[in-house]
Amino acid sequence: MDDTADTAQVIIRPPLGWGLAVLAGLALNWLVPLPFLLADLPAGWLGGMVFLLALGLFAWAIVTITTAGSNVPTNLPTTTIVESGPYRFTRNPIYLGMFLGLIGVAIAFDNFWLLMMLVPFALVIRYGVVVREEAYLERKFGNVYRGYRSRVRRWL
Repeated sequence: MDDTADTAQVIIRPPLGWGLAVLAGLALNWLVPLPFLLADLPAGWLGGMVFLLALGLFAWAIVTITTAGSNVPTNLPTTTIVESGPYRFTRNPIYLGMFLGLIGVAIAFDNFWLLMMLVPFALVIRYGVVVREEAYLERKFGNVYRGYRSRVRRWL
């Protein structure tokens, strides 16, 4: 595998996809507000707690993968299969953190559009990122990745 092909060739960088989902949800809510929570619920606090949980998972995953000596950005080569930290429970803790973060923002702003943006964002991540990453990791690491994949679920 030459250096130029030593990436998963994903269709979008996941943080950019997340940002676009948030912007789309906020813009749609500006045009047609769609609250979904009970008025007396402390949405800001609840959403903030969910978002902090997501941020914690996201940070834990990034620290784990960089400590193992691999790269986080999808446009850089993966150097090793990481099986510690949150990667013991899910093969995609960074993306799970992003999903949870989007849910937290939706709750905090009581914005149903943001919650609905979870569907297209999840589809793009699943089919435009994860599928490509899994094929890349299988090509690059072979049985090591197949063994990891058989032990750890894709999501939860």
